[in-house]
Amino acid sequence: NIYQVTALLIASKYEEIYPPELRDLVYICDRAYSRDEILGMEETVLKTLEYQITIPSAHAFLVRYLKAAHADKRIVQLSCYILDGTLQSYALLHYLPSQLAAAAVLIARRCVGRNSWSPTLLRYAQYCEEDILPVARAVLAEKSSVSTEELRAVNKKYSSSRYGEVARMEILSDF
Repeated sequence: NIYQVTALLIASKYEEIYPPELRDLVYICDRAYSRDEILGMEETVLKTLEYQITIPSAHAFLVRYLKAAHADKRIVQLSCYILDGTLQSYALLHYLPSQLAAAAVLIARRCVGRNSWSPTLLRYAQYCEEDILPVARAVLAEKSSVSTEELRAVNKKYSSSRYGEVARMEILSDF
């Protein structure tokens, strides 16, 4: 139906580098709907959703926090490695994406010898260090309990020189 075609159009515009063209969608549905009908329904759906078609991901928060932290390349790579390692963990699902991102930054900053948290991070993240420490502990506990086989792809990616070989670093867990 037209809702399905419209949902496909919206999703592909959002996710794909080369979304299908409208004429392709008209053809796929055997000309049951015209170009103008699909565009009209797209407008209706987006207005109904108030143009809110995504939720903030942990990565989006991470980028924000790393900018606020004036992070160097090493902290960026290490934070990304830590955060990517949380993606497959059911045990961490009850934490907010913003909390996981903040925990990744806190852990990375400690690992490279920087202060764990800063006034700027407090301002941008809206979390104080005491709020994030339990999350950081949970992330580290999960990391130590998961087998390296389960995170093989993450470890391989971050063991490469392109990502600073941060997977080979010792992650401090004395929180």
